[in-house]
Amino acid sequence: MERRSFLQIASALGVAGAPLHAKREIPNYRVVGAPAPAAQPGMPGRYPGQVVDVHHPRSVDEATEALDPAAVKEMMARGMTALTGAASVSGAWRTFFEKGDVVGIKVNCVGRPHVVSSPEVVKEIVANLMALGIPPESIYLYERFQSQMDEVNYPAHLPAGVRLIGAEGRRGGSREYDPAMYVDVDFFGEEDTRSSVMRVVSRTVTKIINVPNMKDHGASGVTGCLKNIAYGSYSNVARSHMRGVSHTYSFIGTLAAAEPVRSKTVLQVMDGLKGVWHGGPFSRERKYRFYPKRMMFGTDPVAIDRLVLDIVDDERKRRGAVSVWDRSTRIGTGKERDEDPNVNVLVREPGHIEFAGSLGLGVADLDKIRIRRIDL
Repeated sequence: MERRSFLQIASALGVAGAPLHAKREIPNYRVVGAPAPAAQPGMPGRYPGQVVDVHHPRSVDEATEALDPAAVKEMMARGMTALTGAASVSGAWRTFFEKGDVVGIKVNCVGRPHVVSSPEVVKEIVANLMALGIPPESIYLYERFQSQMDEVNYPAHLPAGVRLIGAEGRRGGSREYDPAMYVDVDFFGEEDTRSSVMRVVSRTVTKIINVPNMKDHGASGVTGCLKNIAYGSYSNVARSHMRGVSHTYSFIGTLAAAEPVRSKTVLQVMDGLKGVWHGGPFSRERKYRFYPKRMMFGTDPVAIDRLVLDIVDDERKRRGAVSVWDRSTRIGTGKERDEDPNVNVLVREPGHIEFAGSLGLGVADLDKIRIRRIDL
């Protein structure tokens, strides 16, 4: 990697001193219109390198794939109080939010209808925000594609007034993106080299809760906290991987580290009740779903994703599939990938998690991640 390329990233993102990554050639990223970071950015946030991992054996009925709302409620309560050390559930949520906040909830609906940010989880988050005096009109669920949100049908589970925003009614729509704030980079000589942040992120919400899933991903290895908040908050991101080549290694972390996403994203709630071990980020085949029955809580997306990486990879190994780290995996068509877990459509880049750590977004070293495991 050229020193010029690295210095441009470090300067643009305000992460001078990040270690030089010689593993990949890093494109020249340019961040435009970004506001100044908060005094304490939301990522890695209040609890860098800390993860609370809650497991409940009755949270998911594997035969029907239905969730147990009571189990979800208990997992949320135990996870939040353990993370913050608060004596009460309301005290735990008050650590991050207060009346007057406008809160965005970044859901993940790509694996609809089976592996998404569960309506039961989102409902519990909304209830806890409202208990602090935040009205439903000040709570926004957002995702890139409106049609995917529609399939999940969140309104049936939520109080009236909670707002839902899908940035693109059709792929490529631009109305809900902010043209004044974007990351510019040319990957493959594409005509449009800008990825703009959603307006709800740049101009509306004061804080964001990130609610991803535990899923395999053909380009990035896994898709968890980092990819959900990065690729899910910006336009024009699929251009980073095509024709067997993926720039997800550096693009995911670059987007997540850009303001205002980095400072506003103050809480990570990993919905690992159901997961995908192959064919992600979609969930077309039930044979590729598994049931971790876990939720993870933290402010550090890198630490959580580093744990998710092993969870997904271990499941792949258990099923006899090649590791997400295997760069010699046979490249094939999407149809071949869906039929054979040893076929991929791109070379995966699980190293994007370590790269994001080098940008100051969190702790990627397993020896330095502090995990509190709670079995209910």
